[in-house]
Amino acid sequence: MSTEESNAEIRLSILGMRCAGCVSAIEGALAIVEGVTSVSVNFADHSAIIKGRADPDSLKQAAKEAGFDAAVMEGFEDPAEQEEQELQRYRKLMKKAAVAGAFGAFLMFSEHFDWLPEIGSATGQWLWPEIALITLSILIYSGWHFYSGAVKSLSLGQANMDTLIALGTGSAWLYSCIVIDYSDTLPALAKHAYFEAAVVILAFINLGTGLETMARGKTSSAIRKLIGLQPRTARVVRNGVEMDIPIEEVGLGETLRVRPGEKIPVDGVLLEGHSTIDESMLTGESMPVEKSIGLEVVAGTMNQTGSFLFQATRIGRDTALAQIIKSVRQAQSSKPEIARLADKISSVFVPAVVAISFLTFLVWYILGPEPSLGYAFVTSMTVLVIACPCALGLATPISVMVAVGRAAQSGILIRKGDALQTAGKLTCLILDKTGTVTDGKPTVSTIEASGVYTQEQVLQLAASIESGSEHPLAAAILKAANNKQIKLNKVKQFEAVAGFGITAQINEQLVAFGNGALMDAKGITFAKYNDRLKELSALGQTPMLLAVDGNIAGIIAVSDPIKKDSAQAVQRLKNQGLRIIMVTGDNQITAHAIAKQAGITEVRAQVLPQVKTAIVKELQDQGEIVGMVGDGINDAPALAQANVGLAIGTGTDVAIESADVVILQGSLLKVPEVIELSKATVINIKQNLMGAFFYNIISIPVAAGLLYPLFGVLLNPMIAGAAMAMSSVTVVTNANRLRWKKFGESE
Repeated sequence: MSTEESNAEIRLSILGMRCAGCVSAIEGALAIVEGVTSVSVNFADHSAIIKGRADPDSLKQAAKEAGFDAAVMEGFEDPAEQEEQELQRYRKLMKKAAVAGAFGAFLMFSEHFDWLPEIGSATGQWLWPEIALITLSILIYSGWHFYSGAVKSLSLGQANMDTLIALGTGSAWLYSCIVIDYSDTLPALAKHAYFEAAVVILAFINLGTGLETMARGKTSSAIRKLIGLQPRTARVVRNGVEMDIPIEEVGLGETLRVRPGEKIPVDGVLLEGHSTIDESMLTGESMPVEKSIGLEVVAGTMNQTGSFLFQATRIGRDTALAQIIKSVRQAQSSKPEIARLADKISSVFVPAVVAISFLTFLVWYILGPEPSLGYAFVTSMTVLVIACPCALGLATPISVMVAVGRAAQSGILIRKGDALQTAGKLTCLILDKTGTVTDGKPTVSTIEASGVYTQEQVLQLAASIESGSEHPLAAAILKAANNKQIKLNKVKQFEAVAGFGITAQINEQLVAFGNGALMDAKGITFAKYNDRLKELSALGQTPMLLAVDGNIAGIIAVSDPIKKDSAQAVQRLKNQGLRIIMVTGDNQITAHAIAKQAGITEVRAQVLPQVKTAIVKELQDQGEIVGMVGDGINDAPALAQANVGLAIGTGTDVAIESADVVILQGSLLKVPEVIELSKATVINIKQNLMGAFFYNIISIPVAAGLLYPLFGVLLNPMIAGAAMAMSSVTVVTNANRLRWKKFGESE
């Protein structure tokens, strides 16, 4: 199987998931389909991401055989349509809750005020069977999805939340019918029907599921906003005529018109005009960005002032917006280590609860007071109803979903769930210099000539030899030459020496351009220039020597000022207790000058690109949990080696495979935000898990009747149903607090 095939991705919407037990069932069913390499099921948004070359129909069939319906999710779902579907589901659940609740309330009040005849009386012999039939019809209307789910689950040898609810409410109805039919043979104290308990339990569970649906819908509001950014139509220019067409029909290389106040439909490059673009929804940067001819524009961003023409360079799933949405979804579906523990517990939880319920029944039936059968039934039913593992299953994925969405709104793209858990544990952070601490847009600050050469000749030779290089410093030298309209010479035998410089032949002369190490390697003497090199380095400039035929011809120094917020970001990182190290290929003096401006005291200079990975590993061997911040291209191996790799990217450069986190703008201040969000998310997950565990640890013994011998207290099954439903709502509500997380504040 090729890498491309193994990484192919299918996203399924899973219908019928109601508890964490469903997750393992679906993952197991999909994992054995031919061609599947990995499966990740997200209980929070009822979806599955499958990687490999599996046939979609085979996947849907496997899901169906496991008791779930599935549909392939392609392209961008319409946010309005999604919200409407969720609203319809909410209304349906509320209607089911209302019907069951109304009849349950009627039965409760009737029994409380003695409006109903006794079971076994002349009137009761015809009225109670009528009540049983009405109750059955309501159970079918309000709880059919639970009963059918339980049957499917049982046919596969599995147990889930549906199993508990079906057993609890079904046994309540069945027991009540037995009481009616055999009232003459039962003790007086056991003659009690539990029809009201069965319907009220369903009322509470449907109510809780409805509230959970609405709350869960809010967790994916961030991704819905991202999807909603892309306009449905685009204005293209064909044969000189402007026309509006559906976004799907835009082709690569087409010319498009964008007017003031319109969203940009696809990624492209400006051909004509000038404007300012609001990129805040993609990068989190509130200040509009000026765009002129030759600059990139990104799908989903908002044009503010001018009208312009641009050429489409990326369309459909290749746009930056599509890549961001894909990455956010993957991160929301990924499982940090803490989630795997919850999944393992949930997979064995339901069978354990059924066993506890059966044991509870036996204990009360054998040892309980009269009517022992009634007590045994009530306690075992209460255990079944109260112990649903929904809250446990939701505890982690719901927090991850909210946190990843919150990060995306701030221009932080979290690509892996583990990074969300690990970032808050970092003890050491390595910062690349160029483009991370500094602007990454160096400019020529000094040109000095030596011997027979002029400054213009020095710049001409340096620019000529750098014309084949992609190094950021090369761009600065070429720009300086272009500004002075200097014509470049032809270059032969070009050779780039990583971390040292470049050699080539120009006009039959051997030219070397780079640092002192390159000159030493070529046997070129430059001792008399050492003082000047140190002076320039102390000013924060990067000096480079130019040699022609073994003699120094001049010096060119390039400066790359630190970003305006680097010092503030470094201070915030220090306040978070992190050890900060700047690593650069620059010389010691320049590196320390830049580090001093940023407030960094620990520096590793003159480091070759391949050595950065070794530095990360060295620190890890010392027991540090290491984060690496770089540009995502030159620093790819170090980013991959680090416990958390953070790539400083742009709105158009989002597919950085080696990074765990991509920061969609150049601000280093986003790094402490990632760490804050990580800590807040882990705290939130732990709160959810502790709440869910505490709920079950306390509720199951109470439901089983632990308090009865001490205080004479038994938990009502209806209260158990309400408690179970509200436990899930509580978890979802707590997770949604992350949506309002303000960076710079404690959790």
